[in-house]
This record gives sequence, C-alpha cells and structure tokens, in this order.
Amino acid sequence: MNEIIPQDVIEQKIFLIKGQKVMLDRDLAVLYGVETKILNKAVRRNIERFPRDFMFQLTKDEFDNLKFQFGTSSWGGTRKLPLVFTENGVAMLSSVLNSKRAIQVNIQIMRTFTKIRTMLASNAQLARKLKALEKKYDEQFAVVFEAIYKLMAPPEKEQRKIGFKREKG
Repeated sequence: MNEIIPQDVIEQKIFLIKGQKVMLDRDLAVLYGVETKILNKAVRRNIERFPRDFMFQLTKDEFDNLKFQFGTSSWGGTRKLPLVFTENGVAMLSSVLNSKRAIQVNIQIMRTFTKIRTMLASNAQLARKLKALEKKYDEQFAVVFEAIYKLMAPPEKEQRKIGFKREKG
C-alpha cells in the first residue's frame, strides 16, 4: 500500500477530547496540504454537513489544557479557538475538500481510526477473558495476572488522553 503519510504520524494527531477521538483543524489542514483558514472556510460554507457530533469548537479552557499537554508554544498566534473533528467529521471533510490529495489522505485517516478501534476492541476482549480466568484461578495466579495487566497498560508517554469534563445536554 502506497501511503502519502505514515499511519503512525496520523495516529499521533488523534486526541481524546470530551470522550471522543478527534483531530484538530490545523493538523488536518497540514495533512490535506491546505491552510487552516481554507479548511475552516470550506467547513463553514457547508456547516449543515457538520453537526455537533461531527465537529465542535474547543473552549478556551480545553484549548489551554491541550497546549499544556504539548508543553510548547508552537501554537503561534492562534486567534480563534480550533475546531476539532470526530471520525465522522473527518469522513465528511472529503465531501467539502475535493482534491485528489484530500481523498487519499482521508482514506488513510479512516484506516487509522479503524485500526485504533480494532485495537481497543481487541484489548477490551482480552481484558474480559483475563478477568474470567482471574475469577476461576483467583489466588493461584494473582501475581501472573497483575504482571499481565501491567503489560497491557499503555506506556505513560504514549497516553494522549486529555481530561475534559463532559458538557451537559
């Protein structure tokens, strides 16, 4: 498979915000090879295609928290709070950004979201099986189960979860 952008680069651009896997407008713009303002203008011209579960704008607190997670000031002179796109919102972007590159990049992003979803489901299934075994063999293998759970936990620096409070409504 001939990839324009390596899958691990895309994976690094996916964040967990408000309990959803999302990508920032600026990261998507770079991947698509357009300016952020051009991407956002195309979205706003087609806003009916982007309901709240496809795209939302970060609050000031969420944006500050996100910048803090990066520990850098590479955000430059951002004047507007960024838009973030869920998996469905990224899929919808292909209908408003109609270049050949946008279509190819979109396909890669969708494959990356699918890979992440598959890995999470696989991990959840493994955890259920381990719990069942743990109940069955309880104390005999407690040390073994504890070691396996530690191995299953993602390394601290790879965790990209950002703790935001859910909005009501």
